[in-house]
Amino acid sequence: MDAFKERVTNYWTKRAEDFAALRIRELRSPLRSYWWAEMAKHFPMGRNLRILDLGTGTGFFTFLLTEKGNRVTGIDLTEKMISEAKETAEYLGIPAEFYVMDAEHPDFEDESFDVLVTRNLTWVLPNLAETYRSWYRLLVPGGVLINFDADYCHAAPQKDLPENHAHKNIPQELNEENDAITHVMKDKQGIRPEWDFGLLKDAGFERITIDTGVWRRIYREKNEFYNPVPIFCIAAYKPYV
Repeated sequence: MDAFKERVTNYWTKRAEDFAALRIRELRSPLRSYWWAEMAKHFPMGRNLRILDLGTGTGFFTFLLTEKGNRVTGIDLTEKMISEAKETAEYLGIPAEFYVMDAEHPDFEDESFDVLVTRNLTWVLPNLAETYRSWYRLLVPGGVLINFDADYCHAAPQKDLPENHAHKNIPQELNEENDAITHVMKDKQGIRPEWDFGLLKDAGFERITIDTGVWRRIYREKNEFYNPVPIFCIAAYKPYV
């Protein structure tokens, strides 16, 4: 693992336990249905889809999609995150597979999945062009990548967060480390999501759509889950041969 990725995993190792508790509460909140409504717009027909949750964290998308009748695998580079995801799966009684794995180079056979999903991951991947090509090979023809993210590297400082917001309890040293990681990534990324559109097209994806309104539909209230940086959704399909 290179030094930057080790730095990122060290950061998330320190946040994993509190992050897992937050995601359990989110699963029990109205946001659960909001997230599914946004993903369902792009899903292939039918159930029992093979889905890869990239950068799963503590498993939020994996749990949500497994309960919809799909075969979901979650991967994350941070071992502590995967440990928390497995514990949460047992606690919730949800069967799911989790692996410690680098999302830039997932170790699966070509055309292993119908759907790839990811949330707040691609902004911190140093080699995004290469990553999108790697993800392209994992999809079956007609498969779709659904990427929820935001232009964190070029966002204004966060202000006016509610008092119960999760970020209010993050120690100052971790906030400073997050700022430092963001500063490193800023030099590696263009303005998003326009930059992503070009990268995905170069990787071979077609029918690429960008939805910048998803942020307001998911974060309808300023509560502990609220994301002050406007997220977008990119859906990109692998063409049929």
